[in-house]
Amino acid sequence: MPNHDQIYAEQAGRYDRLISKQPELTHIVHSIKPFAGLDIVDLGAGSGRLTSALIGQARSLTATDASAAMLDVLKERVPEADRPRLHTVVADHRELPLPDASADLIVSGWSLCYLTNSNDPLWTSNLERIQQEINRVLRPGGTVIIFETMGTGFETPNPPDFLLDYYAALERQYGFTHQWIRSDYTFESLSEAEELTRFFFGDELASQVVAKGSTSVPECAGIWFKHY
Repeated sequence: MPNHDQIYAEQAGRYDRLISKQPELTHIVHSIKPFAGLDIVDLGAGSGRLTSALIGQARSLTATDASAAMLDVLKERVPEADRPRLHTVVADHRELPLPDASADLIVSGWSLCYLTNSNDPLWTSNLERIQQEINRVLRPGGTVIIFETMGTGFETPNPPDFLLDYYAALERQYGFTHQWIRSDYTFESLSEAEELTRFFFGDELASQVVAKGSTSVPECAGIWFKHY
């Protein structure tokens, strides 16, 4: 698999091209928590997939990410009229430089998994620290929504084995409710589909894309949410 940390640091614009091929998630977030007028935190905001969808209705939005380069792309993606309500900060999920009880809604898209997958021997303590920070920053009555992969190249959920314990812990230990959606990529051409899947997901998936000759690549996304 490609080195995602390197991609986020050095090829943030190309990554943003990839995720722009997926459907917007505004209606999903709204169905769980109407967010107009809320103070929102986007953990691991990346190039702004969730931030750009939510900030237009938010009272304020704080986007955190470990990569300053990704946040630079995010700031360019947010419309100028919305930028006064945007705050960005380079941060680790386990130690957020944010005030106590400062958010009504916390969202995180495809990010916590880098610290909570079972390939990391510290994943359980990482998850506990992340949950403690979420609990600290969230106001009473707030909501947290977490998006993670349930498998790229699959039409029904087929999550990687190294994420199964993390997903189970969210539900059994931390009380999250779970659902899933399709989040397929729709590319403009087969060559673009091959280029961008190889860039981020590696040779195996890109070879499958070429063999099928399709500009659409199926993906399943899991959604975990909890109301406090």
